Order: sequence, then C-alpha cells, then structure tokens
Amino acid sequence: MRKRLPWLALCGVISITAFQHSEKASATTPEGYKSISLATGRFSEIDVLSHFIPPDPPNEKQSTKVWLSFQKTEGSSDLYVEQNILQPRGSTGWHTHPGHSMVIVTMGTVTTYEGSDPACTPHVYKKGMTFVDPGGEHVHIIRNESNFPAQTVAIQMIPAGSTRRIDVAAPGNCPF
Repeated sequence: MRKRLPWLALCGVISITAFQHSEKASATTPEGYKSISLATGRFSEIDVLSHFIPPDPPNEKQSTKVWLSFQKTEGSSDLYVEQNILQPRGSTGWHTHPGHSMVIVTMGTVTTYEGSDPACTPHVYKKGMTFVDPGGEHVHIIRNESNFPAQTVAIQMIPAGSTRRIDVAAPGNCPF
C-alpha cells in the first residue's frame, strides 16, 4: 500500500491539472471592427531623449514647464500605423499588445475599459481626443457604444517580429 500512495497522489495532481487547463476561457472576438495597416517599419535599437523646456522668461510667478520624451530599446522594433474602424455597437474584443500605442480618435466616439478595473469604469474619447495604451500586460477593450461609425489611428511600437495584437479572454470585470 505504501508504494501505491505516491502513485495515487501523482495521478491526482495530473487529473486536477488537466481539469484546470480544460476550464480556461477562450479569447473574445472583435465584432463590427476592422483594422487597416497604413504603414509599417522596422527600427534598429533606439536611444533618444528629447529635452527640458524651461519657462520663458524665467520668473517666480510662472510654473516650470517641462516636456521630456525618452525612448530606449534593445534590439529591433516594429512600428505600425493602424486605422481602426468600429461600426455602431462594434468592439475590438478584449486584447493586449506587447508594446505601447498612442491613439487618436479621428471620427465618432469610442469607449475604453481596462481589464484590471474591478468597477469597469468607461473612459469616453471623442473625435480629436487621444489616449495611450501602455501595452505589456495591460488588457483592454475598445467599444463604439454609439449609433454612428467611429475611427481611430494608432501608432504602435513593439519588439521586432512580435505579434502586434494578442486576443485574450474577458477578464470578468465587465458585464459584456
């Protein structure tokens, strides 16, 4: 009986592990959404720093103006310029990207939701507004909750050769 006990324990662990893996949810799919690549390019390593802008002229009443931009990569990076079109009630589906995205709303209104926000707080962006998707493990969804088409242009920087968009399962914090 002693020799059978470790074998039974091992079988139990294998069975529990197999059951846990079979219960994983599948990725959400986009609906009423289309992405068109406007331009792509590959950069070698990047090491840039913009600059500090002091107040002009310096005085005690004026607050300090600072603008600092820094981008450093090791290895090559791929840059994408994407036009995203969301039909009325359309959605990107839950997803993430391996790098950051800077997004401009060029038509209509889009609403974003963050996978890590337990309150499922809507963030609404109208034509002319911008937002940043930090990428990495930042899971999000973009929805067009209006009755009119919406468009964005996204500039994305990711490690060279990486998959630009990674579809993920709904995190369960939102009712959709």
